[in-house]
Parts: sequence; structure tokens; C-alpha cells
Amino acid sequence: MEPQEEARTARDPVARPPASSPSQTPHEEEHREGGTAPLGEEADGASADGLWQLPVERAERRPECSRCSRPQKVCLCPFLPLHPLHISTHLYVIQHPAEESKVLRTVPLLAACLPQDKCKVKIGRRFSEERDPELSDVCRRSGTLILYPGDEAANLEEFILDSPVYPSTIIIIDGTWSQAKDIFYKNSLFRLPKQVQLKTSISSQYVIRTQPTNRCLSTLECAAVALSILEKNNDIQELQHGAQIRLSKEYLLKNGLYPKPMPKNKRKLRKMELLMNSVKI
Repeated sequence: MEPQEEARTARDPVARPPASSPSQTPHEEEHREGGTAPLGEEADGASADGLWQLPVERAERRPECSRCSRPQKVCLCPFLPLHPLHISTHLYVIQHPAEESKVLRTVPLLAACLPQDKCKVKIGRRFSEERDPELSDVCRRSGTLILYPGDEAANLEEFILDSPVYPSTIIIIDGTWSQAKDIFYKNSLFRLPKQVQLKTSISSQYVIRTQPTNRCLSTLECAAVALSILEKNNDIQELQHGAQIRLSKEYLLKNGLYPKPMPKNKRKLRKMELLMNSVKI
């Protein structure tokens, strides 16, 4: 492209005579028009070509557990059920693509605790009947619920008491609050099932990953609480761990224990202020 050529020429250390110079010989003109590079550029190109021949040391990934997808040195399997839980409810996890690569994600732990035919993970941001006929069919069933808080969401415990059809499937969105909001409101399929939420005072015990507020639960914990209600089995929501408890960002800010400097970005600083004042973000 012309702009790139101009930029490259502007940095050329070799002074080039103007095209109208009468001292330029035909031989020099031929070399110039033929694109012959100066000696300095030839040397630089040879040096660059030599770099490709150098051996590359690839970083070795730590061995991972095939069950919980955690590095073997910090495997969480000792704290998970030995065998998949016996449940009748089908669970669909809608996972934002950004969560798939996070080391501290909880969906692999959830999948390790449930039978394969009862837990399905769908990765993506946009879903439709054409793209995923199976999910479309699930969303249209009368026994399907979607777990997402809001003014229109019913309390899950109260809903199952009055529901004429007992729920057989529940959908959970896995991602940050902004990612989950984007998935929920920009996919019309997810407004077909009955919207429910959890009314619980449980604080997050997933201590590996700090939660924004005391009210936030990991995807694993949300699924465990919801399944314990639907299966009428309180043992499901008991999550054991072997790590030291980490306090939420909300608690650290309120008590002057937040270890990092406050952000300079106005939007991020505003979020911090809302957390300190217990305002729902």
C-alpha cells in the first residue's frame, strides 16, 4: 500500500538522489526501478531470516486433572463427590466464550459432579432456532426455567410450590454480570422459559475466586442451590473446599482492607463507590 511504502522510505538511512538528477546513469536508473535494495537493507533482511532458524523453547503447560480441569498440584477432586450425583433435573449451562479459557472457571467442577446426560454446556453469545434446534426446543417446553435475577423473576422456592408443571430443566448463564446480561437480553429464546431467581442469604464459599459482593455466587454454587431446591435435597448445595477463605471485594472496600490502589478510570471508580455503598450494580 502507498502509505506503508512512504513510511518505509522515510525511515531509509540511505539518501536517494531525485529522479530528475542529470548525474544518474542508465545503469543506476535500472537498479532503482527494478527495486534493488541497498546493502544495508540486504544485511538487515539476512539477519531477520536468521532469526527464524533459531530453536524455539515452548512453555510447557502444567499437567491438568482430566476430571476437574485444574492443574494436578491444585486438583479439587478430593473435595468433589466420588460419583456423579443422582438427579432427575436437566441442567443447561450457557457459557460466555470468554469464560471457557479462564483457569478459575467453575463449570468443569459442576460437570464433574453431575451425570453427563443431565448437564450440558453450550458455549456462545448468540443462539437461535436455526443455530441450535435442541436448545430452542428446550426453551419452549413448559417445564423449563431460566435462572436470572430481575424484577420479573419469581422466587424459585415459591414458584415450585404453585407451579402446575413441576420443572424438569433449568438454564444457567455462566459469565460476568455484564456478559450474562448481554446473553440474556439479546437472545429472545431465553425469555421463553419462566424466569426465576434465588432468594438466599448464602455467601459464596468458592474461595479460589473472589466475588464482587457478598451476595454473588459462582456458577457452581448457583447450580448447587437451584438443584438442591428442585431435587429437594439440601446436601447438594454443600460445597467443601481446602483453601483459605477470601473475603469479597465489597467487604474489603467497606473495611479499608482492599490491597490494591483505587482505579483511575472514572467508570471503574464509580463501580467501587457503588460497592462500598451496597448499591446493586
